[in-house]
Amino acid sequence: MNETQLNEEFEKIRPQLKSYILRITTSVQDTEDIVQDTWLKANDKLHTFKGESSIKTWIFAIASNLAKDHLRSKKRWVENVTDICKEAALGNPQFFQEAMNIRMNSPQGNFEIKEHIAFCFTCVSKSLPLEQQICLLLKEVYDFANSEIAIIMDKTVAMVKYYLHTSRAKMIQIFDGRCSLINQEGICHQCTELNGIFNPKQKTQEELIKIQMVKSADNPDKEYLFELRMDIVKGLDPFESGAAALQLHHLEHNRKVMEDYLK
Repeated sequence: MNETQLNEEFEKIRPQLKSYILRITTSVQDTEDIVQDTWLKANDKLHTFKGESSIKTWIFAIASNLAKDHLRSKKRWVENVTDICKEAALGNPQFFQEAMNIRMNSPQGNFEIKEHIAFCFTCVSKSLPLEQQICLLLKEVYDFANSEIAIIMDKTVAMVKYYLHTSRAKMIQIFDGRCSLINQEGICHQCTELNGIFNPKQKTQEELIKIQMVKSADNPDKEYLFELRMDIVKGLDPFESGAAALQLHHLEHNRKVMEDYLK
C-alpha cells in the first residue's frame, strides 16, 4: 500500500474514526487532534503495515493507542454523571441560554430523544474502565470482530471477551436501574425533561412511542433492550446528525463538570 491508497482509505473511515474518538474523549478539540495525529502516524509508519489485518483495523489501533495515552492520567467518570451534570446545569443560566440559542439558530440544533439516548450512552460508558469502554464501543457500535478488537487492543481474544462481558453487564445494570425509558422506577428522566424544554409544543409520549427501545420496555430481556439501545447509538453520527450542535454543547458541559468534580 502506498501513501495515496492509505489516504484514500483514511478518508473513507474518517467519519467513523471521529465519532469513535469523540465517544472516548468527549472533547471535540481532542478528537480533532487525535484524528490528525493518527493520520500523521499512519503515514509515518506505513512501511510497518504488513497486511496482517485490514487497514481500517490498523488505523483504529493507532487511534486507540493515542486516545489511551491521552486519557491514561484522567479519572473515570461516575455512574450518576447525568445527575451531577444536571444539577450543575440548573445552577448555570448561561448553559441554557447558549443551548436555546443553538436550538433556535443552528441547522443542527434539534432536540430528539433518540439523540439524547446516544448522548447518555457516551457519558455513562465513561464510568467503565478505559479498556472495557473501548472494547464495548468497538464491538457494539463499530461492529469489529473479537479478533480485530484483540489486534486493536493488543490483547488476547479471551481477554476481549472478558472485557465485553463485564462491560455489557455493567451498562445493562446501570441503565436498568436509572433509565426511566426502560424501567418505570428509573430515576433519570432527562430525555423527557429536556424534550419538554426544547420542544414545548411537542407531545413527548408520541415521540417516545416511535422508539423501539421504549415500545419494548416491558420486555424482561435486558440484553435485548441493551441491543436496541446500541442500534440507536450506531445509527447516529454525533458530528452530522440534526441534533449535533446541541448535543456537542451538552457534551462539552458534561466534560467540564466531570473534570471539576473529579479533581
